[in-house]
This record gives sequence, structure tokens and C-alpha cells, in this order.
Amino acid sequence: MPDLRPRFDELLRRLGEISDVEHAEAILTWDQETGMPPLGAPARAEQLGALARIAHELGTAPELGSLLEELRELEQSSDRESFEASVIRVTRHDYEKKLRIPSELRAEMTRAASVGYAAWLQARDAVDYEIFRPHLERRLALTSEYVACFAPFDDPYDVLLDDHEPGMSTADVAAIFERLKAELVPLVAGLGEPVDDSCLHGYFSPARQREFSLEVLSRWGMDDQAWRLDDTVHPFATNGSITDIRLTTQFHDDQLVGILSCLHEFGHGIYERQVDARYERTPLAEGVSSSFHESQSRLWENIVGRSLSTWRFFYPRLQECFPERLAEVPLEEFHRALNRVAPGLRRVDADEVTYPLHIILRFELERDMLAGAVTPSDLPEAFDAKLRDYLGVEPRNVLDGVLQDVHWSDSSFGYFPSYALGNVISVQLWERATSELGNLEEEFERGEFGPLREWLREHVHRWGRTFKPPELLERAVGGPLDAEPYVAYLRAKVEALEAA
Repeated sequence: MPDLRPRFDELLRRLGEISDVEHAEAILTWDQETGMPPLGAPARAEQLGALARIAHELGTAPELGSLLEELRELEQSSDRESFEASVIRVTRHDYEKKLRIPSELRAEMTRAASVGYAAWLQARDAVDYEIFRPHLERRLALTSEYVACFAPFDDPYDVLLDDHEPGMSTADVAAIFERLKAELVPLVAGLGEPVDDSCLHGYFSPARQREFSLEVLSRWGMDDQAWRLDDTVHPFATNGSITDIRLTTQFHDDQLVGILSCLHEFGHGIYERQVDARYERTPLAEGVSSSFHESQSRLWENIVGRSLSTWRFFYPRLQECFPERLAEVPLEEFHRALNRVAPGLRRVDADEVTYPLHIILRFELERDMLAGAVTPSDLPEAFDAKLRDYLGVEPRNVLDGVLQDVHWSDSSFGYFPSYALGNVISVQLWERATSELGNLEEEFERGEFGPLREWLREHVHRWGRTFKPPELLERAVGGPLDAEPYVAYLRAKVEALEAA
């Protein structure tokens, strides 16, 4: 075999350029959602559209396709887990997919997402869905164009889902969601009187919440050399590289949900931070799928962040930060309030048991919108109807309903299922980690979170996109995606609250 190393180095150079442009786009988006003045929105939309076009053209260049063909022999002669074979294989997958999409469509979808985000903010400020509706109509039209690029298909939603959950079908998701819905709708309807969570409400200084959150995150693995935390309307995490991790949150002065938001976003951040450093500036240097990403955020927020053992360590410090609110509140009372189960209006504030129903209703509405069964004009009432049917709650206005999530403003159709699938994976990972590491609760009580973090690094994070999601799950937990451990986990949570 000829020496193909120079050609592989050329591939790495090209991939590095694409990565640089994409990360520049990510940082501009981060800036738009954290610090950009409102009047910067039109120009930012053009900037992001231009970068999206450049990245797409670099990623579909004929020279890149020729290079991949030259390197096919190197891929086939290398171990499948090797850096070289993995880079070539994943790049070829991305290249062939991108070839189906016109550069201008990619650019226009990015521009529309940027403009749509600004319109979503305006609509929320005015509590007026009609401000946002034309932008949703535009993005649905663009999404339909995008889906058409991949015809034929069994289900048009498969195209959108594949962007976030490679290799998973809509039918697979629907089957898991039917299992969850069958269990959770009656479980939620049969809930008794909810736990008193008044200790979590009142005045809590945002500055002190931020201070406390950073103390927790630093204990978990965040440092000020590679991470930062900023404020935004709808929390998210992004990165400029594996050594530039950007978390965002929203602290409210009348409750503590901003702290939980920080714990959630940390899970996303630690995934990107612990990818193998060799993968930097290649397509391998990111999470393997959105559901795996969400499994990390939900594991750290819920399984770790709501556990009694974790708060045995952190609660005294939280009491020091808010003595006027928490000094007289026993740990057990605080912990029960933190794990309260009761139907609510907003997804981001939902407890662990009701949360999947918020996701399922959005999944169903996305499919209906894509099929034309629900139009943007119909969406507010359709959204409210599902909240009533699945959760028994009545929105007061569009902020509680259709405008509560950012995702439909930025064309993230197909992403919502990842949240619930991530919950399923999080419990599978937790059960496997504890079977191998022993009683992690004892570690948490001592403020030791490194063993879990390092287990996740070894079994999930460091691999980036080396394996397809089902293969990574099989390697990490020893089996396929399975909703039953998650269902049992939720049942146990309700039983524990009712028994206390």
C-alpha cells in the first residue's frame, strides 16, 4: 500500500478549516443569545448565514470527495477504532449527507434561525404569538425543502431525527414514547397531594445563586481556564473547542431553578470537555448523538443533582448562602421539595416524572406540523390541548404554552425526542456505573464526584463520534436502548415521595 499519510494529513487540514468555521458560527450564536444588543440581529443573521454557507461548501468540495476515495484503502486496512479509520469513516458519512443539501438552503436555514430567535424574544416580550407565527411558517417551509433533499424515505420525520439520532427511526422513538405514555399518563393522573416546596420559593439573590452554582460545578470538574458561565433567556451549552466550554443559565430572584439549570448544562459541557484531545478540529470531536448528550445533562442534573447524598455535602453551603430562607429548613424537607412531583406548565421546570410527557407532546406536534395536520395558526390551541390531555394543566397565556421553548424559533425540528431518550440512557448508564464502581452515594456525601466523571470519560465521552450511538450504548451498558430501567426509576421516585 502506498504511503497515504500525506493525504491523510491533507484531510486533517481540510477538516480543521471546516471545524474552525463551524466553531466561529457557534461562538457568534452564543454571543447572540448572551450579550448581543437587539439591533444587531439582522446583521448577525447575515454573518451566520455566510459562515454556514462557507462551512457547507468546504464540507462538500469535490476535492474532499476525491481525498476520501484515495483514503479508502487506509480506512479498510486500519483497525476500526483507530483515529485514522474513524476520521475517514465519519467524514465520508457527513460528506455524503451534505452533498444532498444545496449550499444556499443551508445558509438560508441558518439566517432564518437567527432572525427567528430574535422574533421569538420579541413575541415573548409582547406575549403575542402572532409576532412569531410568520417566522415559524418560514422555517417549516425551509424544513420541508430540507426533508425533500433526502427523498425517498419511510417517514419524513426520519430525516430530521437522523440529524440528532443517527440510525434511529421515527417508529423506534414512537414505540418507546408509547411505552412511557402508557405508564406516565395514569401515574401522573393518580398523584396525591404534592409535596410542599415553599422552601424553594421566595427571594434568592441571583448573585449568590451564581456563586453557589460555580462552587458546585468546580467540585464536579469545571475550571475557569476552559469554562465560563453566562446568562441567557433559554439556557444552553456550546463550545468553541474542547478547551472552550460555554454554559449559560437564567437565575430567577424568586426561586432556585437556575441552579438546577447549571447542573444540567454542566452535563453537556463535561461531555465536550472530555472528548479525546486527538479528535480536536475533526468531526469526531463532539457528542455521538443528541440523546447521548441529553443523557449526560439529565444524569448530572437529576440522578446526581437531586440525590440526598449530594445535598448532604452541598446543603450546608447553600444554607450559608441563603440563611434567611433555608437556615431553619431541614435537609430532608429541602430534598423532598427538590424532588417534588406535580404536573406543571413549563418543560424546563418539570419534575422527572412529568418531564417525558412534555417531550412526547412536542414530538407528536412536530410530526403533525411536518405532515400539515397542524398549521402554525393551529399550533397554540393544539399545544394547549395536549398540555390539558397529558398533564391536566391549563396555560395562562402563550408564554406557558407555545412560546415557552426556543427550539421552534431556530429550526431545531427533530431535537425534542432527544430529551426523553436521554433520560432513558441516563438511567442505563447510572446502573452500569454503580455496578462497576460500587456505592457512589457514599462518594457524593464526601464531595467526591471524580469516580463517576472519569467512568463517563472512559466509557462515553472520550470516544466522541467514533462509534454509532447504538454501538456506543452497547459498549457502555452491555445492551440496547431499554425504557424499562427508566420506568422503574420513575415509579420508585413516586413511591418514595408517597411513603415519606
